[in-house]
Amino acid sequence: MQVSIETTSGLERRLTVNLPAEIVDKEVDKRLQQAAKTVRINGFRKGKVPLKVVRQKFGAGVRQEVLGEVMSRSFYEAVQKEQVKPAGQPSIEAKQTAPGENLEYTATFEVYPEVELTDLGALKVERPAAEVTDKDVDNMIEVLRKQQSDWKETKRKAQKGDRVTIDFVGRKDGEEFEGGKAEGQKLVLGSGQMIPGFEDGIVGMKPGEEKDIEVTFPEDYQAENLRDAEVTFNIKVTASEKPELPELNEEFFKSYGVEEGGEEKFREEVRGNMQRELKNAASNKVKTQVMDQLFEKHQVELPAALVAGEVRALRSQMVQQFGGQITAEDAERMLPDTMFEEQAKRRVVLGLVVGEIVKQNKIAVDADRVKTKVEELASTYQQPEEVVEYYYSNRELLSGVESVVLEDQVVDFVLEAAEVSDVESNYDDVIKPQQQG
Repeated sequence: MQVSIETTSGLERRLTVNLPAEIVDKEVDKRLQQAAKTVRINGFRKGKVPLKVVRQKFGAGVRQEVLGEVMSRSFYEAVQKEQVKPAGQPSIEAKQTAPGENLEYTATFEVYPEVELTDLGALKVERPAAEVTDKDVDNMIEVLRKQQSDWKETKRKAQKGDRVTIDFVGRKDGEEFEGGKAEGQKLVLGSGQMIPGFEDGIVGMKPGEEKDIEVTFPEDYQAENLRDAEVTFNIKVTASEKPELPELNEEFFKSYGVEEGGEEKFREEVRGNMQRELKNAASNKVKTQVMDQLFEKHQVELPAALVAGEVRALRSQMVQQFGGQITAEDAERMLPDTMFEEQAKRRVVLGLVVGEIVKQNKIAVDADRVKTKVEELASTYQQPEEVVEYYYSNRELLSGVESVVLEDQVVDFVLEAAEVSDVESNYDDVIKPQQQG
């Protein structure tokens, strides 16, 4: 096999491969001879079809099949010989394929870029330090009570937290606009379900009361014609309900899985869950800082094939969120590549950087951490032992957990080198969702 390689542009390479004719011709003859023993052709007994007839009927198809296999196999042998690492599938073009002539083809592909790691000691990370206080537990119990609250009709002025039933009509420049009208809509005041100012305008209204309020739509509102628009809503409150919180009793505790031990045991369970949530949230905030800085501090030339692969993966994830009820063709039309490109590029950069850190520092997946992670995931199920067994019997699922653990190990490695400072915080601030950059 003769191989030559050239750089066409940036990360793109063109590989030219020349193979002796006999490699293909011998394999074609071998398969045709095997076919002659079993093929059925009218006018001939099974196993008695002349090779010449078999070649006339099946030769072209068999040759194409062999050519595809030989080119695929020899390509990977060639890139190993040339010590290049393809990023994505090659585009193969056959140049010479006639029987009796050497097989020649070119393969165009991208290679993985060289990643030069930054000084990890230059990274600065703030690690939130917080504890779950008794007040935090009290607040959480109130949240749980509100989740199970009943609604009782009231005639008093509506307050935040009340649920009102309203009819409303919105007008812009005196004209009704699409989507600005409803009847019998239930709304919990303070929920943030409506645009800023709408719910505040209802606070203080009584059932049967009607009034106009003026509000301004946000600049980033989805309907372009309403962005930053000043509008007037005529609102009528037809009913108002106040929440009635359940008592802290055995029935309430049992609804959250606490069968024995009363309020003391319930508070203990709530605190334990909050502490786990706090630990995970703090860890995620630290990980986000590390990944943000690794992304910002590494300028990497990206193979288009890898970015395209990530775009497809991100689109597929979004389709799954829609319940998988969208065809591939509709998905590409409704969810164009541009929606995912920035996120895809970030994922590719971080994948390459994390991979280089793993490679240079010989970081191997910690089997004990994988086991702990699997057990954590399984702990939320009724039969955790069966879930653990399922993970370890499913290579794809387990591989996903191993990837997460390896990434966590890389974060730990980076933190050992980085400048880390502990910042006093509180439970609410730590678990608050991070703003997406």
